[in-house]
Amino acid sequence: MKNPLGALMQQAQEMQEKFKQLQEELERAEVEGEAGGGLVRVVMNGKREVLRLSIDSSLFKEEEKEILEDLVAAAVNDAVHKVERMKQEKMAELAGGMQLPGGMQLPF
Repeated sequence: MKNPLGALMQQAQEMQEKFKQLQEELERAEVEGEAGGGLVRVVMNGKREVLRLSIDSSLFKEEEKEILEDLVAAAVNDAVHKVERMKQEKMAELAGGMQLPGGMQLPF
């Protein structure tokens, strides 16, 4: 009979390596958020770093400054929410339906 504790430890190490690989993949992934029907776009990576910001030139009138600022904030928030959803989906795929004990969080 094999050592059940040894097998469990090996399984845990394999899962830890998969989590690490997934985390690196998610950090490299890019997500685009937008606001104002595409007038403002933000591209962010999985580390929540804004990589690119695009603002349509039609928004550069001085009296629309507040609107522009609100749209930029909304686009950034849209990208942040998409990153979170992407991470949850990838973690669910990796876990393969494995139920975690109540209150237990994934490593990221």
